[in-house]
Amino acid sequence: MRKTITTGALVALALSLSACGQPAPDKPADPATPAASESVAAAPAAGAKPAVFMQCATCHAVEMGKHGVGPSLAGVFGSKAGAAAGYDFSEPMKGSGLTWDDKTLDAYLTNPMKMIPGTRMTYAGMPDPAKRKEVIDYIKTLK
Repeated sequence: MRKTITTGALVALALSLSACGQPAPDKPADPATPAASESVAAAPAAGAKPAVFMQCATCHAVEMGKHGVGPSLAGVFGSKAGAAAGYDFSEPMKGSGLTWDDKTLDAYLTNPMKMIPGTRMTYAGMPDPAKRKEVIDYIKTLK
């Protein structure tokens, strides 16, 4: 049997959701809390996964030895490119001679295919240096 949602139920749901995050009618808003219309950009806490990392997470795991479409990023910082055990890297990656540090990760994340022609990472790159820094800082925490 198929259940349908009535228009009245949808309106009630919409009205109840519209109150989410709003102070209760009998309580004034906290002046220390920014209004919903104010944009507050906060850096992720140390070791916290930044929102921009979701792009990476579609292909990369953060657990040691757990590979997806791409290799695990656990333990990558400070390691040789193409050296993660159990992952079949492209020959250009294995032969790159790179060590993943701040400078090489920044350059690679800017344009992987330009830095290592023939890499299997077909990601177009992350042009925003602040977002790259967030990702690199997070990768450093993955042990």
